[in-house]
Amino acid sequence: MATIKKKALVIGAGTGGYPCAIRLGQLGVDAMLVEKDKPGGVCLNWGCIPSKALISATKLYHKAQHVKDMGLSFGAAAVDMPQMQVWKAGIVKKLTGGVQTLVKGAGTQYVKATAEFLDAHRVRLTYSDGKPEDIVEAEHIVIATGSLPIEIPGFKYDHKRVLDSTSALDLAEVPKRMVCVGGGIIGLELGQTFQRLGTQLIVLEGLPRILNGVDAECAEVVARQIKKDGGQIHTGAKALGWEERGGEAVVKAEVGGKVQEFPCDVILVAVGRRPVTQGFGLDKTGVKVSQRGFIEVDNRLQTSAPGVYAVGDVVGQPMLAHKASHEGEVVAEVIAGRKTINDARQIPNVVFTEPEIASSGLTVEEAEAKGLKTNIGKFPFAISGRAMAIGETSGFVKVVTDAKDDRVLGVHIVGPEASDLINEAALAIEMGAFAEDIALTIHPHPTLGEAVMEAAKHALGEAIHIGNTRKPH
Repeated sequence: MATIKKKALVIGAGTGGYPCAIRLGQLGVDAMLVEKDKPGGVCLNWGCIPSKALISATKLYHKAQHVKDMGLSFGAAAVDMPQMQVWKAGIVKKLTGGVQTLVKGAGTQYVKATAEFLDAHRVRLTYSDGKPEDIVEAEHIVIATGSLPIEIPGFKYDHKRVLDSTSALDLAEVPKRMVCVGGGIIGLELGQTFQRLGTQLIVLEGLPRILNGVDAECAEVVARQIKKDGGQIHTGAKALGWEERGGEAVVKAEVGGKVQEFPCDVILVAVGRRPVTQGFGLDKTGVKVSQRGFIEVDNRLQTSAPGVYAVGDVVGQPMLAHKASHEGEVVAEVIAGRKTINDARQIPNVVFTEPEIASSGLTVEEAEAKGLKTNIGKFPFAISGRAMAIGETSGFVKVVTDAKDDRVLGVHIVGPEASDLINEAALAIEMGAFAEDIALTIHPHPTLGEAVMEAAKHALGEAIHIGNTRKPH
C-alpha cells in the first residue's frame, strides 16, 4: 500500500468535481481527481445530456406531425427507439471521453477508484482491477459526490415496471401508458418526452400544483400543454403503491380523499434526489451534515472540517449542474490562495418541458416576501413575429422589477428557446441592470429575444407592440 501526497484531492468527477480539477490544474495546484464510475457524473451519463438528447429527438418527431398548416408533409412519421438510444449513447460517449482528456490536459491526475476517508486529510483508494490500495494524503479535499433519486414506500425501483430517471432514459420501447409519481422538473421533462412519442401520461403530484418553485403562470402553460396532448394531471395526490394485475401495473393513489386506480405499463418515480453522503467515511472527517443530509458550507464552500470543501448536489438546492460547476471553480481558486467567494447574485434555472421554462432571479411572490414592491412587464409569444414564423406561440416573457428604481429582480420565460433566452436576463441581474438597460438595448428583428426587450419596456410602461398597463415615464 503506497502513500501518495497531493496538494488537493477531488472526490467525484461529475459537473462539480471535474471543473474543479481542471481549474486546479490551470492554477498550478498538484491535484488528483478520483471517480469510481464514469467521468462526467450523473449529468453527462444519466441526466442532463442524455435526457436533452431524447427531448430534442422527440420534439422533432412531434413537430413533424404538426406542420400541415405550414404546407409541409413528411408522410407517416415513425419512431425507432433502439436507434434513438444508440444516437443518445454516442453523444454521451463523446462528452464523457472529453472529460478525462481535459482533466489530464490541465495537469491534474485522473484516477478510477473508490474513495474512502480515513480522516479529514487521508483517503483510501480501492481499485476495481485488483491493484493494491493506495492512501492519498492531501492538504485540501473536495467532496463532489452528487446525489441519487429518492425511493418512496410502495415503489421500490426494479427498473422494469418502476423506473427512476436513469432507467426511464434507457427504455427500448415506447410505453403505451406511463404514471409519473411527482410533477416536478425531472418527472415532467421525461414524462412529456414519452408523451410526444404517443405515451398516455398520467401525473400524480402531492402538492396543489405542478412545478412547485417555478413561476406559477409559467407552470400553468405547461400544464395546459400536457392536457392538450391528452395527458392527465392529478394534484393533491398521494401515491400509495402498485400491484401487477392482468399483465399491467395498477397504481393506487388517494386523490381528493378517494382512492383511485391508474393502470399503466411503467411507473416513473421522480420525487426528488438525495445527497450522497453515506458509504465513504464522511463521519470520520468532522464534517457537519444537516438534518436533510446535506453538507454545510460557508461562502468559500468550506465545511466545518478545515481543509475539506464540498460542491454541487451534496451542499443543497438548487441541485443544478451549472451551479455545481461554478462552485467547483470557486473552490479551486480558494485552494490556490485567491480571495474568491461564492457570491453569485442569481442561478438561472431551466425546465426542458414543452414549452420550455427558464427563470432567473426572484418571482413576484419571493420579491414581495422580501418586502419589495414590484412592477411586472409581460410580452406574449402569441404576438411575436418570430414565434409565429416557427409555429411556437405558447407562453410569454415576464420581467419583474423593483418599483422603487426599476432594477431587474427576476425574469421568467415560458416558450420557445427559453433555455437560451434566459442568459440575457441572468447577465442583467448579475450586473445589477435596470429595465431601461434591456429596453434601450437594440435587439435584432425578427427574433425571439425581442420578447425580452418588449417585456422590459412593458414593465416601464413603454411597450410598442402591446398595450401598457403602467403610465410611461
